[in-house]
Amino acid sequence: MTYPFGAVVGMDDMRLALLLNAVSPAVGGVLVRGEKGTAKSTAVRALAAVLPSVDVVAGCRFACDPAAPDPECPDGPHDPASPATTRPARLVELPVGASEDRVVGALDLERALTEGVKAFEPGLLAAAHRGVLYVDEVNLLHDHLVDLLLDAAAMGRAYVEREGVSVRHAARFLLVGTMNPEEGELRPQLLDRFGLTVEVAAPREATERAEVVRRRFAHDADPAGFAAAWAAEEAALAGRIADARARLPHVVLSDAALRQVTTVCAAFDVDGLRADLVTARAAIAHAAWSGREEVTEDDVRVAARLALPHRRRRNPFDAPGLDEETLDQALADSRPDPPDDEPPPDGGPDGGAPPPGGPSWNLDPDQVPGLDRDQVQEQPPTTAPRGEGGGHTDAAPAPEKAAVAPTDPFRTRRLEVPGIGAGAAGRRSRARSDRGRVVGSRRPAGPVTRLHLVDTVVAAAPHQRARGRTGPGLHIDRADLRQATLEGREGNLVLFVVDASGSMGTRSRMAAVKGAVLSLLLDAYQRRDKVGLVTFRGDEAALALPPTWSVEAAAARLTGLPTGGRTPLAAGLLKAHETLTLERVRDPQRRPLLVVVTDGRATGARGGDHLGNARRAAGLLAAADVASVVVDCESGPVRLGLAATLGTALGGQTLRLAELGAESLAGTVRSMREAAA
Repeated sequence: MTYPFGAVVGMDDMRLALLLNAVSPAVGGVLVRGEKGTAKSTAVRALAAVLPSVDVVAGCRFACDPAAPDPECPDGPHDPASPATTRPARLVELPVGASEDRVVGALDLERALTEGVKAFEPGLLAAAHRGVLYVDEVNLLHDHLVDLLLDAAAMGRAYVEREGVSVRHAARFLLVGTMNPEEGELRPQLLDRFGLTVEVAAPREATERAEVVRRRFAHDADPAGFAAAWAAEEAALAGRIADARARLPHVVLSDAALRQVTTVCAAFDVDGLRADLVTARAAIAHAAWSGREEVTEDDVRVAARLALPHRRRRNPFDAPGLDEETLDQALADSRPDPPDDEPPPDGGPDGGAPPPGGPSWNLDPDQVPGLDRDQVQEQPPTTAPRGEGGGHTDAAPAPEKAAVAPTDPFRTRRLEVPGIGAGAAGRRSRARSDRGRVVGSRRPAGPVTRLHLVDTVVAAAPHQRARGRTGPGLHIDRADLRQATLEGREGNLVLFVVDASGSMGTRSRMAAVKGAVLSLLLDAYQRRDKVGLVTFRGDEAALALPPTWSVEAAAARLTGLPTGGRTPLAAGLLKAHETLTLERVRDPQRRPLLVVVTDGRATGARGGDHLGNARRAAGLLAAADVASVVVDCESGPVRLGLAATLGTALGGQTLRLAELGAESLAGTVRSMREAAA
């Protein structure tokens, strides 16, 4: 039995975001981000139980409303006198491994070719119409499926165009996605398509955590009794949602409220106008939920807190969030100006002393009427960061080999694994996949999902006389059908092995190295790769980050990486070999790409062939058929070429640090042309 929505403890933002979308699905759905075990799935499943029941045309597979049936319904047209039935709103769950045909529906190609029947089977979008479509771990769903879901949610319709069949049907649903950021992020372009987003975390207060456990135990011990105890509150909640839906068309968004919406969106420098539209729709829904028929500043504030945090991110390594002070200032700026004879309501240089905790102007008191020197001295001093004009501080100087910040990331050239794989869809290496260009055909092992028409006809043609076909037309048997083979791109496991020893040179050089690796991490994020980080310095190597989807975690570990000491290169390569061997057992289809960032030197305790040990460790990786790239960080007029030797031992390619950028080759060509001119 479903856990009651009203019994969920805390999680106020998540519950409010879900309810606003329940009132107005036009808001665009909810993305719930949070750590594991925070009742994300429980709350979504509980929401469907309090949604109002829907009237549907009896027998319609697309849940048409008898009061306003879809004129393009594949099961239509429906007669106004068609019998109707009432059923609860559906909760449709989309599994991570779902195919495109399962989502949008598909033509039964076998029946179409062998029986001549164009039979269309509806997908999950049709099942979710007028209900809830829930995608758990949406960040692990293939990007093209996420695009498809968000397009359908935005347009309210699903389109199927394939194999000579054109089907269109209504698909208006409340889209809810949940994800754990530790397992990887959504691309910013997809993140922007979700209307609202909320961050959830387990409560840190002991009493609240105890209440969560108490209610969970009570539900597990007697689900029916627990549901009965909350039945009255659930019924009241369902009634409030129905009332808000009825009030929604009558809510007025005044010009003043609209100006507040646009001022807030402009203040946070969001891209495009989707943020303005979503914020306005969410503010209208919040007004309806609150029982008002006009949008107020409070509605705009609540809507902005839910609609803007994920849209103001500039790269995947920035944490989402919303600065409340900026929001307050934007709302204040959008208010009508007070009459000339009234002071500004918030105080300030022209309206009295600043409020407690408010901003300090750091002005000369002799230049500001009404401001005395004591008030200025009481204000807290402003401390600039060390090295940025902050003056003397009592802090101890940083250690000589402390972690240095990376330089700004740049666009890198694409590094890929040779050959053709069969891993999860991504954007790095060539792979057999269910999306991409057609490169051939094969006999189907099961149902035909993508027919190769030409090869099917070629396979059937030689058998027509034996099958008694002498006139026009073609007789096709099941054995003639050919499944199209497609080639696309896959994501890989990119394992970084970073030299953090003293041989990497100055702080500026290490900053450039970190900037290069950060750029490669950004590239891995965009290409949907799994990443890991091995570092070596001093006397040992360490797995700083086990293979994970969280590129943000890798960037954080890299930024805080200290340097100094000897260069145990062999230990770093052996740690990489150990890590990849284990990962091949866990995820055998995901091909690895090893990126070694070093100057190629190898040092250690006295006595020992350190370079020889490194070459032998590299031979183990080459024998395991690991695709490798060595990024040569050696600088200066005299070069030993040790990194190139390592690249040869690994059986991979070697790139200079300056050659890593995507524009480096183009820059070389331009320089040659300029020299020739």
